[in-house]
Amino acid sequence: MQFVYPSFLWALAALAIPILIHLFYFRRFKKVYFTNVRFLKEVKEETSALRKVRNLLVLLARCLALAFLVFAFAQPFLPADNTEVELGQKAVSVYVDNSFSMSALSKEVPLLDKAKQRAREIIAAYPVDDRFQVLTNEFAGRQQRLLSREDALAMVDDIAVSPAVRTLDKVLQRQQQALNTGIQPNKIAYQISDFQASTAAALAAWRDTSMAVNLVPLQSVQEKNISIDSAFFEVPVQMLNQTNPLVVQVTNHGDTPAENIRLTLRYEGQTKPVGTLSIPAGATVSDTVNMTILRTGMHEAELQLTDFPVQFDDRYFFSFSVAEQIDVLLVSEGAPNTYVSAALRRIPYFNLNTARATTIDYAGLPANRLVILDGLRSISGGLADELQQYIEDGGNVLLFPGTNADKSSYNNFLKQLRANEFGAYTTEERRVGRINTEAFVFQEVFENRSANLKLPVTKGNYALTRYGSRPEERLLTYRDGSTYLGKYRRGDGHLYLSSAPLDEATNDLVRSGEIFVPMLYRMALSTAKAQKIAYTIGDDELIQSAHRATVGEPVYKLRGETGEFIPQQRILGNKVNLSVNNQVTEAGYYRLYLDEPTEPLNSFAFNYDRTESDLAYYTPEVLAATVPDHITVFDDTEDTVFLAKIAERSQGTQLWKWCLVLALLFLAMETLLLRFWRV
Repeated sequence: MQFVYPSFLWALAALAIPILIHLFYFRRFKKVYFTNVRFLKEVKEETSALRKVRNLLVLLARCLALAFLVFAFAQPFLPADNTEVELGQKAVSVYVDNSFSMSALSKEVPLLDKAKQRAREIIAAYPVDDRFQVLTNEFAGRQQRLLSREDALAMVDDIAVSPAVRTLDKVLQRQQQALNTGIQPNKIAYQISDFQASTAAALAAWRDTSMAVNLVPLQSVQEKNISIDSAFFEVPVQMLNQTNPLVVQVTNHGDTPAENIRLTLRYEGQTKPVGTLSIPAGATVSDTVNMTILRTGMHEAELQLTDFPVQFDDRYFFSFSVAEQIDVLLVSEGAPNTYVSAALRRIPYFNLNTARATTIDYAGLPANRLVILDGLRSISGGLADELQQYIEDGGNVLLFPGTNADKSSYNNFLKQLRANEFGAYTTEERRVGRINTEAFVFQEVFENRSANLKLPVTKGNYALTRYGSRPEERLLTYRDGSTYLGKYRRGDGHLYLSSAPLDEATNDLVRSGEIFVPMLYRMALSTAKAQKIAYTIGDDELIQSAHRATVGEPVYKLRGETGEFIPQQRILGNKVNLSVNNQVTEAGYYRLYLDEPTEPLNSFAFNYDRTESDLAYYTPEVLAATVPDHITVFDDTEDTVFLAKIAERSQGTQLWKWCLVLALLFLAMETLLLRFWRV
């Protein structure tokens, strides 16, 4: 047995009071009248013995009554096995899972309502002088403070469903941070959740024993679910007046096959049926939706399927932009290559600009999707630095060396980009023997790969080094396996490096139209970091857009159907990075404006996290077998039983009420002895 307030035991010294009363009060003599004095001695002896017994019983009753009254104030308890009961003040953290899955029904009410009820019961089970944290999936700053019991109960009442999803090990870390801010020696954490396998599996690795961890699982009615997981375009850049294939991934999270699932596409103000899907149990299928884009500018679209009762993952918003034209810059020493000009100008969607190496407008360099360096004698340090930054920001550079190039300047540039460098120049005739049709540049370009293509032949080329630390993707290779055209990734962009000049007398690539034209086309479209068509609420906190302001301090704003907010913004060159910081709470479109809104600069689509689409839950038995032994798992029992369990775990088996009862009982015994036992 232990005491909550052992200092009250000093009051046991008051037991001396009834003892003193006994010594001085019960020894007074009392006159007894007898009619016959011969019985006086016998009566005196008998009365004295009975009075002594009664007085001792009265003394014992008084001492026990006073002792149990002192014990009641000291609050004795019996610690239960495997509990967190400790002496002193406690800091208690209560996490209430308020994700979408908690909207499901238990036997009588939504899980979230039941979770809030459990949270109130846990908080009420602890003494009023303890401190409490109430935590939800938002991880809001105000939830990192320790509150009084009254304030904690008020915060529980304000909990509502949120799109945020957290793994439970991250929740424990957050709880531990808040509990460590307090001075209370005893730290206790509760997690009230449906414990989906997707979020609870990480608890198995929790080994920290500095705080007592208690899990309160709530069981929902098992439901089936079908979700749209993601969507993406097959090509990174969407083209005007062409069919753009959109791949949609749909998952059946149930244990029975799903038949005739209707999928629709809402685009340009119209809702069009895409078709129906049949999805095996527990499987993911991909379907292709062909979108024909008829205008340039910003586009917003939505995929939707019909599925009940879980619906938060039945809609998938996405947005994309189609440029009016793709700018390509051709840089040469003299007159621009006529073959390159002819190849690009025959494609209306491309806009070819030409410049000499000495007259390049560096400020306008980022506006081009592809920069072609044709036959430059050297690459100056300034041009090398600008091209490096251009590539890292997502640009593409195609480099054809000059026949009499300054190799040292070229190699300094290539070394900065971690590309292979030029060696000796040879005039031996060589023929290209292989096309890498798995690479994006030539992927799905040729319908018949076995057809006899006219492969390039060169009469002079530079030998390229083969450094293992400079990863190269070979696009075209000579018959001996050496590189004719290689690709190097740097940052968000690419460098395409040819070992042979583009001069017609040396290289007949320009005469291989079936290779040269699609090669330029796909290089201009390639990107290492394609613009995302959709973001996930709570996951993607950073979005990027083109920086449009030129003077002053711009203020970018994001506006959705639920309101407008100013995101944290950081300008890096021609890009602006925007941090939403949990300010997006509803799925949909959020348009970007600069200062006073006129026309939106960009549009970003946000969707709810699909982590909880899989409705697989841990039962209390499975959960107890999964987590470490020092973590306690409660069964989802009846309210009265749960209250008793929490009270027992928080305060042990309380004995102070029994002490009061015994104190009253012994006082009553004293009264009865004094009233009815007269001697």
